[in-house]
Amino acid sequence: MSSSRDLEPMIVEVVGAVIRDAAGRVLTVRKRGTSRFMLPGGKRQPGEDDLPALARELREELGVALLEAQPLGRFEAAAANEPGARVRSSAYLVVVRGTPRASAEIEDLRWIDPAAPGPTPLAPLLTGGILPAVIAASRATPPGSD
Repeated sequence: MSSSRDLEPMIVEVVGAVIRDAAGRVLTVRKRGTSRFMLPGGKRQPGEDDLPALARELREELGVALLEAQPLGRFEAAAANEPGARVRSSAYLVVVRGTPRASAEIEDLRWIDPAAPGPTPLAPLLTGGILPAVIAASRATPPGSD
């Protein structure tokens, strides 16, 4: 006999970094062997808090140092790379030092306009929650105004 818990999707908990350039574009990444672009970041290690996890992921994936991070919000959507699972992200608007470059499992980088990402295949988490929140946040604080 199955319980209702058996029907609940697996939740993948991650942290994500919204890195913007001077034009207000958002950096997205595509992991090796996948088709959709998402925010840089990833899963926390056991006992790891958000910001140390984010700093570690940015260093490993992009070779950049995390300088500042402000919470953007918590978002949940269907996982792009894990069928039947959902992803829950704590997303942060960040400032980094260094030039992002694809490292570790990252195969491709793409800067997108959050309001008009074009044909880039994006993860549901981006289109369904994070990009609209980035747009709303940019209306409150335009890039480069701080």
